[in-house]
Amino acid sequence: MQSFVELWVYLSATPLFGLTATLVTYVLAQALYARVGFAPWANPVLWTVLTLALLLAASGTPYPTYFSGAQFIHFLLGPAVVALAWPLWQRRAELRARARAVLLAAAAGGLAAAAAAVGLGWLLGLPDAVLRSLAPKSVTAPVAMGIAEQLGGIPALAAAFAVITGLTGAISAKYLFDALRIAEPEVRGFALGTAAHGIGAARALQVHPDAGAYAGLALGVQVVLAALLMPLLARLI
Repeated sequence: MQSFVELWVYLSATPLFGLTATLVTYVLAQALYARVGFAPWANPVLWTVLTLALLLAASGTPYPTYFSGAQFIHFLLGPAVVALAWPLWQRRAELRARARAVLLAAAAGGLAAAAAAVGLGWLLGLPDAVLRSLAPKSVTAPVAMGIAEQLGGIPALAAAFAVITGLTGAISAKYLFDALRIAEPEVRGFALGTAAHGIGAARALQVHPDAGAYAGLALGVQVVLAALLMPLLARLI
């Protein structure tokens, strides 16, 4: 027990605290996820976020102190998104044949998601800065932060909205697909990538390789379209 306390005191005073806490928590959450048969409600990202939030609150650790170590993992978000291109490359011929339908569906889905969020926020009387942070919620967090900053939003808030959106999609999608009797892995994956970005794509890849490929494609198209179209939507806010 004494050695554990000494280790805690040492880690909490160094950048290793954020890195160690994140890795250990995620490994445990991933083990739970596998133990329950990859049930959507046990999404490891969700339980990692909740556990870390409770840990920081209970220990009184300021977020900047935590992030000084966790930033190394944050840096890897970009390469992780790029890695989703591998399933696309494996199915490049099939995807090329459906390019037009994919582009139209991704554009429609992305615009609908942004317009619905911004429209509902406007009806609720949310400030402009919050609305501009809501617009890129269906784009992966690092990109959402950059777009929100360009639109005059709040990058940290945009990241939070993106994570919440991804978790909601990854957890609820299976039940929605089952209710609508949507069984095709390509359709499921594309919908997850469009609505729930990287977190949804990770979930799709666990379910079926084809679902993962189409989720990665939707995610990539969403990023490009969001960067091009979000400034136009921002003019209407």
